[in-house]
Amino acid sequence: MQLLPRLYPILDAACFMDAATMLKAAEELAAAGITLLQYRNKSGNARQMLEQARDLRLRVGANFKLIMNDRADLCLAAGLDGLHVGQDDLSPASARLIIGSERWLGVSTHNPEQLAEADKTSADYLAIGPIFATRSKANPDPVVGLEGLRRARELTRKPLVAIGGITRANVRSVIEAGADSVAVISDLLLAPRKTAEEFLTLLG
Repeated sequence: MQLLPRLYPILDAACFMDAATMLKAAEELAAAGITLLQYRNKSGNARQMLEQARDLRLRVGANFKLIMNDRADLCLAAGLDGLHVGQDDLSPASARLIIGSERWLGVSTHNPEQLAEADKTSADYLAIGPIFATRSKANPDPVVGLEGLRRARELTRKPLVAIGGITRANVRSVIEAGADSVAVISDLLLAPRKTAEEFLTLLG
């Protein structure tokens, strides 16, 4: 796969007042130079999610990589570029059967055992976290920490995305611990364009 960009924004529908606000945030991120983001919606129905995913596709353009969280069927229906699955979602093997070989597949992991298992799959990249305490999940997994990230780096040669509590204040430490890319939700919500530009500067 092509190298993952250093910054991997996640647009979580639950963090926005409405779809229009989320789409505006996507436009701001694109204007800042972001080239990839994940659309996450844990509470919407399939029709809403498909509509929002298609709207995102229209807003950010064809040269932008859009990843769908969880839903392989909607990834295909909306014409997105990849799928990200968690430990309780479709297995990577099942997901790959549905989305085919051309789309990216990412897998979330939360400990060395899960990461080693995911490394054996056809996943294009692996995510590890939460690195720090996070408020973006109702029932977060135990914090991995920078030491857990370093251990994860030793276990895979696949691109590694760090997630969980990552902010402009700690992002350098995460890259130095071995992450190829950082997934950010909360710290991009206020002034998405300005914040993304600050992240990109810090990430060099």
